[in-house]
Amino acid sequence: MSLVLDEAAVRRLLRMEELIPAMARALADLSAGRVVQPVRVVLPITDHQGFFGVMPAYAGALGAKLVSFYPNNQGIPTHHALIVLFRPETGEPIAIMDGRLITEMRTAAASAVATHLLARPDASVLAIIGSGVQARSHLEALRLVRSFGEVRVWSPRNARAFAEQFGVQAMGSAEEAVRGAHVVVAATSSTTPVLMGEWLSPGTHVNAVGATRPEWRELDDAALARARIFVDSKEAAMRESGDIIAAGQGFAEIGEVIAGARPGRTTADEVTLFKSVGVAVEDVVSADLVYRAALPPA
Repeated sequence: MSLVLDEAAVRRLLRMEELIPAMARALADLSAGRVVQPVRVVLPITDHQGFFGVMPAYAGALGAKLVSFYPNNQGIPTHHALIVLFRPETGEPIAIMDGRLITEMRTAAASAVATHLLARPDASVLAIIGSGVQARSHLEALRLVRSFGEVRVWSPRNARAFAEQFGVQAMGSAEEAVRGAHVVVAATSSTTPVLMGEWLSPGTHVNAVGATRPEWRELDDAALARARIFVDSKEAAMRESGDIIAAGQGFAEIGEVIAGARPGRTTADEVTLFKSVGVAVEDVVSADLVYRAALPPA
């Protein structure tokens, strides 16, 4: 029978310290052509302002994520997901697990990989735009790759509660949070730009993980023009990210940087941007980590 794991079980078994290097390997494999993965299929659920996605991948581990995204949800998460793993040798289903937490954690882990490679080594001020689950997960993940002496947060509603919970500083505006920051996270459900290029200091690194629809934006044109841009998947980003579609060509995959095939940061004053849409190999590799941790010792 397939192993069935709920979110509480996933939380016990998945560790950010292990997930970050796993995401680095997965993204390097993706860029090297060692992953079989189509761009996700997304069904608009127009009657209820939602989306339903199907995300299969084979990367040694074999599986698929079924994910719903309802950005207007109140009091419950905007994302819900299930991940199913199959035995690659026979096609037998071996595990079914909750994918909401995996989605949350693998997104932040991928940003941590990019931050490790692209942020200045002396980066010490982190600004987070947003106060939801991605803000929380990014705070955990990025603290594992840089030492931040100051963390700022802004969101239109819950910044103060987030700041009190995590011992960081709530700011009065997005601009106030971003100006002078060394690393910036844009993690909102906004469909129009929330991060302006004129706010970014020389040498800033930005992780942008929202606006994953072709008609949505979270970065203005000035931010795109100022930055050297990196993505998780060129194919997916050009299909799904309004920001990358607006930027056009001239960007690299972060997996190419991991492998040494493309340079990362080249100067101390360069502004770098990692635009993540989230890809299936991240989910399947994360679920495989959970599955292996759940197995009894041999």
